[in-house]
Amino acid sequence: MPGALFKTMFAAAVLVANSSTSAPAIDRTEQTLGALQYGSWGFDASGGDAAVKPGDDFYLFANGTWMRTAVIPADRIRVGPFPNLRNLGEERVQAILETVARANGPLETSAGKVGALYRSFMDEGAIEVRGARPIRAALDRVHAVKTRDDLAALMGGALQGFEASVFDLDIAYDAKQPTRYAIYLNQGGLGLPDRDYYLQPQFASQKAAYEAYAAQLLTMAGWTDAQSQAAAIVAFETHIAEVSWTHAAIRDPTTTYHPMSIAALERAAPGFAWRRFLNHAHLGPSTRVVVTTDTSVAKIAAIYSGTPLATLRTWEAFRTLDSAAPYLSKAFAEAQFDFRSRVLAGQPEMPSRGKRAVPLVNDALGAAVGALYVAKYSSPEIEAQGKTLAGDLKAALQTRILALTWMGEGTKTEALRKLANLQIQIGHPKEKRDYRGLQINDHDLYGNVVRSRAFDWDRRVHNLRKPWDKSDWRFWPQYPTAYTENNQLIFTAGMLQPPFFATKADPAINYGALGSVIGHELTHSFDDQGRQTDAENRLRDWWTPADAAAFQERAQRLSAQYSSMEPLPGLHIKGDVTLGENIADLGGVTIALTAYRISLHGSPAPVIEGYTGEQRLFLGWAQIWREKTRDDALRRMVASDVHSPALDRVDGVVRNMDAWYTAFDVILGETLYLAPSDRVDIW
Repeated sequence: MPGALFKTMFAAAVLVANSSTSAPAIDRTEQTLGALQYGSWGFDASGGDAAVKPGDDFYLFANGTWMRTAVIPADRIRVGPFPNLRNLGEERVQAILETVARANGPLETSAGKVGALYRSFMDEGAIEVRGARPIRAALDRVHAVKTRDDLAALMGGALQGFEASVFDLDIAYDAKQPTRYAIYLNQGGLGLPDRDYYLQPQFASQKAAYEAYAAQLLTMAGWTDAQSQAAAIVAFETHIAEVSWTHAAIRDPTTTYHPMSIAALERAAPGFAWRRFLNHAHLGPSTRVVVTTDTSVAKIAAIYSGTPLATLRTWEAFRTLDSAAPYLSKAFAEAQFDFRSRVLAGQPEMPSRGKRAVPLVNDALGAAVGALYVAKYSSPEIEAQGKTLAGDLKAALQTRILALTWMGEGTKTEALRKLANLQIQIGHPKEKRDYRGLQINDHDLYGNVVRSRAFDWDRRVHNLRKPWDKSDWRFWPQYPTAYTENNQLIFTAGMLQPPFFATKADPAINYGALGSVIGHELTHSFDDQGRQTDAENRLRDWWTPADAAAFQERAQRLSAQYSSMEPLPGLHIKGDVTLGENIADLGGVTIALTAYRISLHGSPAPVIEGYTGEQRLFLGWAQIWREKTRDDALRRMVASDVHSPALDRVDGVVRNMDAWYTAFDVILGETLYLAPSDRVDIW
């Protein structure tokens, strides 16, 4: 399912406020991003540990001192370059929001709406006075439900406010007709991070805490018989978890594309009022949906039809309360934080109210905020340098494909055609987002959130009548990330800063850091999922059977390597779930190394502080994964994330690369050593 199954994280995004935006002038008080760097040449050597042999633990060799001394702030769950970059972005956005809020611009402009939304979140006094009153109407609607069909209709509004649904809807590009949009229907209904939290004994305490949390919210809202109904809610979700597809099963795009008419959906999954559900989602005129997890959708519909209406009503009430809690009084917000952040992630302290405002404003008005962010913290020059680096990596991947010994010429031709068609977008999308129809009131936080969610969903529904828009980004430019979608490589303005990229850093560091990230994203077009779409990004098998078998053999060996890794004692990585990201990590560093070698034009790389160019490239890769994470957050990540933990992303890659063995004189007997025949080389 594009946009969901390919693991994007946030709502679709497009940069730049609409033409009515009148943004306040913001002085450039910081240096340009490219002038900032780590150390004198881009690597913080003081964070390494020379007492560790690179061949025993390359991650600690590069990062050991930093790991011993780094402290996770009480209001965060991890610390390191990636989380720090996100935190920096949030701090910058918060400063922008405060400036715009003080300017008190006209509500007809996008900047005015940004300021008003921030003010509405920060008006804690008014929020406390209202208490739970803002959500009363939504709970009354749940109370008024008389039949399961009535409740199915209510669930159709899940993306337009705070309601919840046992099925997830999405609108994304059609995997077999990628120039147009399609409606996707997927399994849903789980309030814990992953099905494992319901089914695995290791998460029994978190499951019990979830039941207590449900009872707490329902009691606070005055719901009848909250304690026993909380147990029924968790039992209901456990039944859903039992029939839900695993992350590994969802990864295969060939088994997650089931286009159906509405009549066919009703036959395949009886027991749920599909037409009323879609009507309430403003999708009534639609005649076609793409069902992803088809067997689980049918089973969840059966579970729904066999569950007492009282339990379903209480489930809807609880999940609505859970969704709305951050925008209600302090008691609700703290209850949610206590469970979702303290219990599930081990975070001891709630962030300040100003920090908590940032995700809301980004979600509701991300394009308008992005325009302000780019004006202050980015530049066309920096974006052009990033695009040049991306072009170098794309050329290096072409060189790698041409040299592959395990792939036949016919498949290579198709792969090169797909690579040639891949488009690169840097910094921010070029099209504007129009917020003129969105009403924001600086004294109505709850209503602002509902209206902004409804506004965005209506925009996405309207997209069904248009061709797919390449500017329909799923991340805002202020959020540091890189990703591929519909054969596009996109990385945001927020990524173009140290330790990932700096204009004054040693090129080997830039190639090893941002270059490896770009290469990582390029290989997603050819990983275990991406390889199943062709040069036009249509879901189509363009591989010969022999080449597909050769790829699978290598991929499975890599999966087995990662499955043997234990981030915590007894906690194993799911090699099948993280396979695509692990392939991309290995391919990314391999391609970055090729690009760096090409950039030298046959000349030897300089030696800096005793490190060769290739050593510095590997150190650049290791440095971006300096990360310390709370144990509970790490357990949640392993259970539900498609990425491997940071340490394993470093050591799991380098031990498969012949060049690393040569660069650091790694020999038989050292911990990370793999025999040449056991090393995996894919891209």
